[in-house]
Amino acid sequence: MIRLRKFLILTHRYLGIAVCLLFVMWFVSGIAMIFARGMPGLTPDVRMQHLPVLDISGVKLTAAEAAEKAQFDRPPNRVILLTIMDRPAYRFSSGGSSVTVFADTGDPLDDVGQPDAIKIAARFTGLPEAQLHYAGELLEPDQWTLEERRILPAHKLIVGDAAHTHLYVSEETAEVALITTRGSRALAWFAAIPHWMYFAPLRQNGPLWRQVVLWTSGVAAVLALIGIILGFTQYSTRYFGLMRWHYVSGVAFGVFSLTWVFSGLLSMEPFFWASGGGTGNRVSQALRGGLLDLAGFPKFVLPEQKIKEVEFVRIQGEPYYLVHNGSPEPLLISAFSSQVRRDLFSTESLLTRVKQGNPGVAIVESILLSNYDSYYHPSERKPPLPVLRVKFADPDATWIYIDPHMSQVVSRFTRRERLQRWIYHGLHSLDFNFWYYQAPVWTITMVALNAGGALLSVIGTLLAIKRVTRSIKRMHL
Repeated sequence: MIRLRKFLILTHRYLGIAVCLLFVMWFVSGIAMIFARGMPGLTPDVRMQHLPVLDISGVKLTAAEAAEKAQFDRPPNRVILLTIMDRPAYRFSSGGSSVTVFADTGDPLDDVGQPDAIKIAARFTGLPEAQLHYAGELLEPDQWTLEERRILPAHKLIVGDAAHTHLYVSEETAEVALITTRGSRALAWFAAIPHWMYFAPLRQNGPLWRQVVLWTSGVAAVLALIGIILGFTQYSTRYFGLMRWHYVSGVAFGVFSLTWVFSGLLSMEPFFWASGGGTGNRVSQALRGGLLDLAGFPKFVLPEQKIKEVEFVRIQGEPYYLVHNGSPEPLLISAFSSQVRRDLFSTESLLTRVKQGNPGVAIVESILLSNYDSYYHPSERKPPLPVLRVKFADPDATWIYIDPHMSQVVSRFTRRERLQRWIYHGLHSLDFNFWYYQAPVWTITMVALNAGGALLSVIGTLLAIKRVTRSIKRMHL
């Protein structure tokens, strides 16, 4: 027993020396993450604010005619009409790639070079081109495009404004696809970058980054677990100075530290245990009523108003326009009648199509929710309500959530994904449904717990420095 306790003490000591600074980094950045969230980017709302008004009169081609110019190998799964470089244009997306065709002439979008990128950025910011500095073409991700590699290749421009804004113009879409400011970049260095270990030289190598996060968080979890065990076995030991404060803070915040780093480990999904499986993959197409058939859209007619973007959608077999006019919620307009649809699609029609898309699998439960539940819950961009929740009797106990406004699947969870949600979000950020409408209470609680973990880690770091310094001195005697 004495040997085991000594082994635990030594293991805790030397593991602590190895990863104590990581603990400090994770807890301190965890506090910043509460306020900063993720990496800086361009939100859909900000993008929509900067989109110019669409000149409907300039649209000379139908979507079907423009699609022929795009020369896709298969029908596009998304089509939008917007303004590109002061001209109306159709953007066709399929399989992760997109092609842009101008709606006035049918010409495809040419390569976007430096002069075009400067003009696009100037329109976006409303500043003269002379106030923009071209910083080069980006072919590989830099620190700020690690999560936005889809926008590459891109042109980077630096704006001569008070915020020290950096813009990234995608060559594929001819749009500003990412924006950072001096403030958002500085906040990221305190928050997301250290917390997720998103250091560009490391994160650019995805497999290496994954292994580093898995191993460091795994070692940290073992360290915290041993610390909790020692909290019991060393109860009768009298400590003084920093060791006493380390023991007290460990007893107070040790369990939280363990669950926090362990859930961080599980966020990387070791062995991909929660991936795959489930049913209902064809439900989305059944709700749409088949593939997007652009030939089924009649002559383009929309009400007279300021329109920024129009998406062509198929819902339950009928063509609709999803019109963004700058208001918080887009308008759903029938392509046949030009009438705005505000009513929900009936639960009966949704369930009928769900059964068509998932034949042979029984539905255990279906309910129209007017509030969020533990899995379908608010985020930075709140998902729509009400929502139809459908539970299947398949081997993976799949749940799907359907937006009755748009007749589309907005979320899907298998049994393993629901478990993953609890052991990651539940343990890591106390993401429970009773917090959803108590934001200040959740914020205070999370700051307090992370501050306690940071205090425990800082004391441990000071002890590690003393131990290493003492060992070095002995080596020189």
